[in-house]
Amino acid sequence: MQHSHFDAIVIGSGPGGEGAAMGLVKQGKRVAVIERYNKVGGGCTHWGTIPSKALRHAVSRIIEFNQNPLYSDQSRLINSSFSQILRQASTVINQQTKMRQGFYERNNCTMYSGEAAFIDEHRISVRYPDGTCDILSADSFIIATGSRPYCPPDVDFSHSRIYNSDTILDLEHEPHHVIIYGAGVIGCEYASIFRGLRVKVDLINTRDHLLSFLDQEMSDALSYHFWNNGIVIRHNEEYESIEGVDDGVIVHLKSGKKVKADCLLYANGRTGNTDTLGLENVGIKTDSRGQVSVNAHYQTSCEHIYAVGDVIGYPSLASAAYDQGRIAALAITTGKSETHLIEDIPTGIYTIPEISSVGKTEQQLTAMKIPYEVGRSQFKHLARAQIAGMNVGSLKILFHRETKQILGIHCFGERAAEIIHIGQAIMEQKGEGNTIEYFVNTTFNYPTMAEAYRVAALNGLNRLF
Repeated sequence: MQHSHFDAIVIGSGPGGEGAAMGLVKQGKRVAVIERYNKVGGGCTHWGTIPSKALRHAVSRIIEFNQNPLYSDQSRLINSSFSQILRQASTVINQQTKMRQGFYERNNCTMYSGEAAFIDEHRISVRYPDGTCDILSADSFIIATGSRPYCPPDVDFSHSRIYNSDTILDLEHEPHHVIIYGAGVIGCEYASIFRGLRVKVDLINTRDHLLSFLDQEMSDALSYHFWNNGIVIRHNEEYESIEGVDDGVIVHLKSGKKVKADCLLYANGRTGNTDTLGLENVGIKTDSRGQVSVNAHYQTSCEHIYAVGDVIGYPSLASAAYDQGRIAALAITTGKSETHLIEDIPTGIYTIPEISSVGKTEQQLTAMKIPYEVGRSQFKHLARAQIAGMNVGSLKILFHRETKQILGIHCFGERAAEIIHIGQAIMEQKGEGNTIEYFVNTTFNYPTMAEAYRVAALNGLNRLF
């Protein structure tokens, strides 16, 4: 058994753990990273962001090809199975893992592949798969253990046709019809993927409209696009019971309806990975979702134990987790951290097509009684979009009527998550540099998607009187 002491121990090697570990070693700290899975990268790399976006990319290329009038009818329909496309995703996962493994090795982080649990406030045990154990101690700890799909106990996830968003990546058979329970970001992204592969999709939403945190117009655009593509959305529904049968799954809804399909993807909620950490030994409490509460420096109720990423809840984004890790590392090394997450974190939702937004929605601005105006551009009017055959999509800029300051940007359409950053860069400027007039006074490359900003800005300024 090994007894080693470190300046800091990071539990979890996903984006939050990586941000923290890199921030600490760059300051000369002696750091250990504990990862219970046999490879680094966390849920983001292995079960979440990376595989689902690789899947999405392949499916959207198939759709693009099949819709292109250039290709003759004989060659037209490309058919790929879910499992074939997943093989391509696994090459991306391996590339990511290799690269991230290199970061830890190059920076001399000591890696432990085992299950961490607190013994007391400065010691943890690391249990290995063979039953052996090491005891490690440190001055500071960072919990970056992420989250997992919430799996209610009354649903039989051992059934061969009932999946969560992790196990769906092991889907072997070819479903003709899938039920997705939960219409959050993950549910909507997988609805797009399956529909793109011509699988019938029933999307069961426990709320009254899709992705209610979005600007309503974007949510409505997605709903319409889903409906137009044949996805059946069932709003305000909850399951009474989920019954696995030989050839599929029957969902009994509380409203009395029954829905049957070849398989079910349960994608309703996530749980923080804290249940095996022994937090009771250091007096840290978790909420009903297994999440830990922290202060502005990401300190838990135990001042030398920090937590970052999905395990602390909102915004549950890989991009934010990495920044939170860096900020926590700064707080540990300097005793304080002047840096904090930017106020307006962009969201990227990788449905087909994408949705991305930054800043306030129309509903928020109306509630705040801020006098705003709207500038819009539709992709179908842009030369670049016409060339690419991207006729679905729009960009909307919300700005203050008097100061012309940009208050929010919302984009629906292919490449939305990239397009949003142009507006974000202007919105984040200090002083008078963050007005919508920037887009009118700037010359854009032509033809580009970025030109949508110029069109939207002119459209908005024309509404002023």
